[in-house]
Amino acid sequence: MIVDYAIYEHGKRLPEQPPLPEAAKACRGSDRFAWLGLYEPTEEEFDAVGRDLGLHELAVEDAINAHQRPKLEVYGDSLFVVLKTARYLDATETIEFGEIQVFLGDGFAVVVRHGEASALTETRRQLEARPDLLAMGPAAVLYSIVDRVVDDYLPVIVGIDDDIGEVELQVFSETDAHNPVERIYKLKREVLETNRSTAPLLGPLETLATEKMPWVSDPMREYFRDVQDHLQRTKDQIETFSELLTSILEANLTRVGVQQNADMRKISAWVAIAAIPTLVGGIYGMNFEHMPELGERWAYPAVLVLIAISCLALYAAFRRNGWL
Repeated sequence: MIVDYAIYEHGKRLPEQPPLPEAAKACRGSDRFAWLGLYEPTEEEFDAVGRDLGLHELAVEDAINAHQRPKLEVYGDSLFVVLKTARYLDATETIEFGEIQVFLGDGFAVVVRHGEASALTETRRQLEARPDLLAMGPAAVLYSIVDRVVDDYLPVIVGIDDDIGEVELQVFSETDAHNPVERIYKLKREVLETNRSTAPLLGPLETLATEKMPWVSDPMREYFRDVQDHLQRTKDQIETFSELLTSILEANLTRVGVQQNADMRKISAWVAIAAIPTLVGGIYGMNFEHMPELGERWAYPAVLVLIAISCLALYAAFRRNGWL
């Protein structure tokens, strides 16, 4: 599905919208370029775009199938960039990932978006408000999209940070008896997936910021370098989250072990206390005929008192030692 399509010249959007094949010919080798935005196009739709613009068949296949890792590839004099988008869902405490592919070439920028994260309508509007930046050509489109994708990682980072804070309180809470180990593992998986979506983008950004690439002018490299710095901070934060979750998991396992030891002490203490009446009752249950106290009226009350005193003494000793 085509979301938006426009022709730009010297940083300004032109009112006319010729068919894409005509625009591709008119923009080639000129100060104009076409910006085509697509959302989850069908194979037939994108095949037509690929033929009109002369896109490489391998890049076209990647754009249709999606599920690519972040990367930068050069096909002749055109660029193909894959970005992973992310959106934090507070209701389910999960992260929804999407994908954006950007094609840059002589007189065109084609953007293909998969998933709900990082909608680009506002990005186009903001870039159109910067004719000085837009006048730098298709590379400005790529920069604006990468900048938007990296900025959208921030709410994800905030969401994960909040979840980790809640898990920390849960682990070290004296009143919460629920074991949060499942939630910790889910968070570690989300952090791992986020790292897989963000860390590989550092390489392409470094290439765009430091090396000569088709359709990327020298002034544009400074913009990509700025985005690279933002992404590096995001990556560092994600790595911190991973280490923190590992520490929380270890602390939770230690807490569970301590709790289990405490429970075992309590069980052992009550078993020891219960062993006294069990032992005495077992002896009398043997039905010996010549037990000296059987003929005395005070015998049974005395035995019961002795059992009670012994149990209370054991209870007091276990209580004093922290077993009960």
